Amino acid sequence: MPYKLNCFIPFFFILIVLLMTGCSANSSQTDSNKERGLNISKVHTNKPIDQMAANQAKNKLMNQDEVADVKAVNSNKELLVAIKVENFDRLRLKKIEKKSQTELEDMFPDYKVLVSTDQKIFIELEQLEQELEKDHTKMDSLNRDFKRIKALLNEKT
Repeated sequence: MPYKLNCFIPFFFILIVLLMTGCSANSSQTDSNKERGLNISKVHTNKPIDQMAANQAKNKLMNQDEVADVKAVNSNKELLVAIKVENFDRLRLKKIEKKSQTELEDMFPDYKVLVSTDQKIFIELEQLEQELEKDHTKMDSLNRDFKRIKALLNEKT
């Protein structure tokens, strides 16, 4: 009898540990972006390249349910935005892109807004954001990168 009891003690201990860890999940996350596992990277620079419009555009678009991630960079008068869309919503890419474009044009009437759901543009803007965060980009370099990314936007694949 004591042998059988000694066999069940480790299993009982493991069961208690599993129950405690499962029941102690952090349920205080009320932010919808955190619930969906999304994170927005704000681009801050010490240089005169202000990314306030890009950060506001990211916040606006992340509130849409079909948007999984957003990358955005702005220059003086242009705003480039790349959207990563949830898997099922990829069937409506053009509609989501057009909706996002009109929302951002209404929000930023002084900027020329370009929105894309292309993965290639998303990766390019992600790299440009990282360069801006490291303060390795000057205004003329930013404009050159903008022209290169806009050429990729116009490229037909």
